[in-house]
Amino acid sequence: FWDFVILFFCLPVVIFNEITKKRLLGDVSCRIVPFMEVSSLGVTTFSLCALGIDRFHAATSPQASTRPIEQCQSIIAKLAVIWVGSMTLSVPEILLWQLAQDTSPVNGVVTEYCTMKPSSNLPESVYSLVLTYQNARMWWYFGCYFCLPILFTISCQLVTRRIRGTEKGDCRGTKHGQCESHLNCTIIALTIIYGLCTTPENICNIVVAYMSPDMSKQTLDLLNLINQFFLFFKCSVTPVLLLCLCRPLGQAFMDCCCCCCEGCGPDTASSEGSADSKLKTEMSSSIFFDKPRETPPPLLALGTPC
Repeated sequence: FWDFVILFFCLPVVIFNEITKKRLLGDVSCRIVPFMEVSSLGVTTFSLCALGIDRFHAATSPQASTRPIEQCQSIIAKLAVIWVGSMTLSVPEILLWQLAQDTSPVNGVVTEYCTMKPSSNLPESVYSLVLTYQNARMWWYFGCYFCLPILFTISCQLVTRRIRGTEKGDCRGTKHGQCESHLNCTIIALTIIYGLCTTPENICNIVVAYMSPDMSKQTLDLLNLINQFFLFFKCSVTPVLLLCLCRPLGQAFMDCCCCCCEGCGPDTASSEGSADSKLKTEMSSSIFFDKPRETPPPLLALGTPC
């Protein structure tokens, strides 16, 4: 959902700015777009950490195949903590950026751009905090939004594999073991995509921090555009990758789309096929929790809002 928000709100603003050299919504977009982009990095970072903890808990559970179904309220609470925490850590971006104008010496055209410069109208205490954040922003990006999710995922995967390797009763050949391996591969794939798409931004931040006096404004703008391109690419690829690799989630998504397209009025045969597919989905694994596999769920619980 957050990736969709980034593509829906931030991508048009960036394209409009590159075409017209004017900022859509003016100073508001200069503050909101960086805030949403950094929040997106936080959401992805903490989501990967949460998924790593879930996989570790699934591997160390004494009865992993019969774990109880996690309540929807618990999942919503975790998502709320991830989103609120990410947005809170991104608040300094709103105070750090502001709109600036530059006149071309060749044709006299006025161009608008966003500059990383705290407003002097801020209170002294807030202004000093924003300056501190600006000075530490590069290493904060690198440590929290790059190293943390990658190292956390690698550590959880190594510990999980070691625990499973030392278990006497290896269940890799069973259906449950195959589902666990599939979910672990999904998390690894998401981490690889995130790492590849955030590496250029961290390299550019380090280069700009130490070589910005020797670089022209056009070069800095090009690097910033490249960073945003990789962010939009990550936001486009991640949902598709998740739907393709996570079969229960992809099947649920397709069922929802088909239900909406058919007007929620399928015939009897399609209803039976849908009920059968939903039963298989209920019996398979989810990324967030493992459903019990000893007994099938009751048929009365197969209904959906559609």
